[in-house]
Amino acid sequence: MTRLPVALAGVAILVAGSACAGRSQPDGPVGVNREVILPEEFDRRNFYSAYDAVSALRPGWLSRRGGNGEIQVYVDDNHVGGLEVLRQVRIASVQLIRHIDGITAGARYGRGHDQGVILLTTIAGR
Repeated sequence: MTRLPVALAGVAILVAGSACAGRSQPDGPVGVNREVILPEEFDRRNFYSAYDAVSALRPGWLSRRGGNGEIQVYVDDNHVGGLEVLRQVRIASVQLIRHIDGITAGARYGRGHDQGVILLTTIAGR
């Protein structure tokens, strides 16, 4: 009979510990997809360009991670250049912003994409 209270105490400790556990997300609040910026996020603030939105909402996307090259930008699946292009795209025309890390981008798009890719889907391109 003494095993049951000990077992219940063990279960209670496990449940309490798992309730306290969590992951921190450096590029956004808890519950937000770190690889995508949806219109609900950038509509809450007054951004002029896609660069403004990315730098405020997911600043980690803009940092280089060693090696050569730069982050590449695609608009509606068309390669348009590096990060400077984001400054030219008005946020009012953007439907979705997605980030692909360097490893995945290199495998998907090939050489020169080792720093990652930022994909913009515009309202006209959806």
